[in-house]
Amino acid sequence: MKLKTDDLPNDIEALKTIIRSQQSRESHLQNQIDQLLEQIRLARHQRFGSQSEKSSPDQLGLFNEAETDQLDIETLDNTSTGTTVQSHQRKKPGRKPLPAELPRIEVIHDLDESEKTCPHDGHTLKPIGETFSEQLDIIPAKIQVIRHIRKKYACPCCDQTIKTATLPKQPIPKSQASPGLLAHIAVSKYADALPLYRQADMWKRVQVEFDRGTLANWMCKIGELIQPLINLLHDKLNQGALIHCDETTVQVLNEPGKKPQSQSYMWVRVGGQSGEIIILYDYHPSRSSEVPKQLFEDFKGILVTDGYAGYDAGAQQNNIIHAGCMVHARRKFTEAIKAQANNKTGKAHQGLAFIKKLYAIETETKNATPEQKYQARQQYSKPVIEQFKTWLEKSSQQVPPKTLTGQAIHYTLKQWPKLIVFLDHGIVPIDNNRAENAIRPFVIGRKNWMFSTSQRGAKASANIYSLIQTARANEIEPFEFFKTVFTDLPKADSLSDIEKLLPISKHVD
Repeated sequence: MKLKTDDLPNDIEALKTIIRSQQSRESHLQNQIDQLLEQIRLARHQRFGSQSEKSSPDQLGLFNEAETDQLDIETLDNTSTGTTVQSHQRKKPGRKPLPAELPRIEVIHDLDESEKTCPHDGHTLKPIGETFSEQLDIIPAKIQVIRHIRKKYACPCCDQTIKTATLPKQPIPKSQASPGLLAHIAVSKYADALPLYRQADMWKRVQVEFDRGTLANWMCKIGELIQPLINLLHDKLNQGALIHCDETTVQVLNEPGKKPQSQSYMWVRVGGQSGEIIILYDYHPSRSSEVPKQLFEDFKGILVTDGYAGYDAGAQQNNIIHAGCMVHARRKFTEAIKAQANNKTGKAHQGLAFIKKLYAIETETKNATPEQKYQARQQYSKPVIEQFKTWLEKSSQQVPPKTLTGQAIHYTLKQWPKLIVFLDHGIVPIDNNRAENAIRPFVIGRKNWMFSTSQRGAKASANIYSLIQTARANEIEPFEFFKTVFTDLPKADSLSDIEKLLPISKHVD
């Protein structure tokens, strides 16, 4: 409100009150302007700037309060085992040789007969060796038709007995799709992110007519076929000591009680034991806390997630230790830095420096045993954590909470009990990157196929993604794996037959 001179009181104290009120209002408006400018700079950076979260070491090195003495992780004594932690060495870049197991076709290049004579004295040149180079060639995929011929027999005397040879059980009965074709379509979509409508167009180029609806129906049926494998992987995942979890959106057009534009969710869990890696996707229409309660009902280990509050109910109900993700805290400080004007240094850089120190310790102990990691974290990470907590509490009183830096500080403090769980558990990583990396193939595929038509299709996609990504994580070639599964699973008669087909079977005794 703008005051006129005639409206001002003659009383000095009243004038001071008005001035203080105006100053407070101006300060509030300026804070709002600063916050809006931050949002504009951040949005501009997200659209046009680098997406990397790396920060300048010159800026981070300005803040001594986040620094400690130089760490010597390589010689860290492990009081329990007497071993030392080996540092990680980066591999040198370079061209890798072509796989030795690939067939070789030799193409010999020789001199013309006229060139095998010495131009100086006329003598015939003698061979002294060879030089060679290799190129990778490709032969287009071979398509063939498998014709099943079932022999029929009849009794020549009574004409009352007729027997026909049995057709082996097929992944989709009475279908034109062989196990190899189904494996090719599934891997193309769920590993290579090639939508079904594009695959249908590719088949047309070789005079084979498959419409998208047929391909989609096949994927739904094989998604249902592999459900026993998914059930076994679910049980084995819950037997492990640690699970990472994350979720992302998926659009399902035909869901009861929901508009086609509404969002559903695909949840991913990553875990395993004894060197195995299990990645499971689960489709659910909502993101409510009821989903984590259901997913972790039989799990008794440690759960690692981001800061979404929906996980808290599942962890509390099932009495699970809940660890947080330092990457999400780091990301908020990074965003605050990107939104600052003229590359100024300040509180956000200080907070990021603490987190950078913690990650430096984690890098040094990357290949250490859980017990060695626990010792290193107690000796080196814990003092940094204590300094970080003191700094956060002090800074929370100095930085406006609605600024990006203030939001980063308050987010970190709110998540603090979960963020420090890694200190006391050597098997717990400092972040939830395993789940974020596991959900990335689904996100890439979603950009291409965009939506699922039905809940049945979404559930089938979850199952197929689970098997493909688990196979890839365990270094199993997905096409040959799926071809074997689609051939042998319909004929499985016992639990042991099904267990042999798991994508972690090479780790199973």
